[in-house]
Amino acid sequence: MGKAFNFAAGAFFGAAAGTIAGIMLAPRSGAETRAMAADIANDAWDNARDAYEQGVDQARTAATDFGPMVDAKTDELRAKVDLARERMDQLREQLNDAIAGGTVTPAADVVVETVEDEPAVDTEAASEA
Repeated sequence: MGKAFNFAAGAFFGAAAGTIAGIMLAPRSGAETRAMAADIANDAWDNARDAYEQGVDQARTAATDFGPMVDAKTDELRAKVDLARERMDQLREQLNDAIAGGTVTPAADVVVETVEDEPAVDTEAASEA
């Protein structure tokens, strides 16, 4: 970490020294150089402000467009949930009717028989025959 800090500090001081030397050795007078630097700074500030305002406008547009999209997806999901609930109610009603009519035995009333001591079937021998 010490080497990185030393490099960064050296780069900073080198850039500062180069800037100062460039200003001191410039062929313009100090007033002209300061006016030129002020113009460059003002242009940079105006460009940054324009970029900021453009970003804010894009963010507002995106936020404005996002709300209705979320509302539409929410409505779509609610419709699907309501449809699924209606279908479940229909199936429940059909099952209750079938149980009441005696065509279906409720699972609680079903007796499962277990088969013990069944001879094992040799699948290889059965397939060869």
